[in-house]
Amino acid sequence: MASRSDLSHLLPAARLRQLAREWLQEDAPSFDYGGYAVGDRQERAMLLCKSPGILAGFPFFEAIFGEVGCSVEWFQSEGAWVEPITRVAEVRGPAKDLLLGERVALNCMGRCSGIATLATKACRLAQEAGWHGEVAGTRKTTPGFRLPEKYALLVGGASCHRYDLGSLIMLKDNHVWASGSITQAVQNARRVGGFALKIEVECRSLEEALEASGCGANIIMLDNFTPEDLHPTASTLKASFPHVTIEASGGITEDNLAKFVGPNIDVVSLGCLTQSATVVDFSLKVCRDQASKPPLRNFVF
Repeated sequence: MASRSDLSHLLPAARLRQLAREWLQEDAPSFDYGGYAVGDRQERAMLLCKSPGILAGFPFFEAIFGEVGCSVEWFQSEGAWVEPITRVAEVRGPAKDLLLGERVALNCMGRCSGIATLATKACRLAQEAGWHGEVAGTRKTTPGFRLPEKYALLVGGASCHRYDLGSLIMLKDNHVWASGSITQAVQNARRVGGFALKIEVECRSLEEALEASGCGANIIMLDNFTPEDLHPTASTLKASFPHVTIEASGGITEDNLAKFVGPNIDVVSLGCLTQSATVVDFSLKVCRDQASKPPLRNFVF
């Protein structure tokens, strides 16, 4: 599993600001009537985690509140497991701006933390099975929210796989059918991808996998294989092409992951890490007592 080092340096500051502005504009495209009601008195609010999980999404949370002129002080570390109810951070700023950023920031934290939690669980299950390959997400992400979701996979210890169409050349069944053959598709892709990009081919049989490996594919995805067919196919393929990376994908979940890992499998990818993650529950509560740091009883749930 990946270390819990600070991953926020991966994120370009300009892109963080852009996303925060877009999300805030979506939520408040015209008047903020509630903000008018509370005014601009300086307040502080506590970010509380109310369900167990891995904390993720700190840079996006900070960017959202930074965009509305509020500051964030963290009490926990990103990537940490917390139990409810945990004080995670304190946000300070004008009341109207705290409330303007509240829902957008909470949505981001909840979604990111849910993905990181599920990714961590999947990685732990793979390790408990005695396997040391890579657990990866897929490109099955929410439009407009891919960067946070991919980031959350990394926080959770998983690989984010390819970020977009330009990160890796993946030739799926439709590419092959439209090109005429696996060999032709790989040759066409190699001509434009050059030496810098790896080529992955989705294969449905040993014959397809052998063809793809023989014409220069770097990664073979054995797609929608049953565990009973997957492992002998991977063994035969590795015997002929030991340097090819083999990825298992299709129908893999946390419930059956242990059946798909094995000595000849290098990567397992799970679309459910981003598609099926349950959000972690957070709330942001304005502190009533401004004189001192409030205990939990001073929050209204």
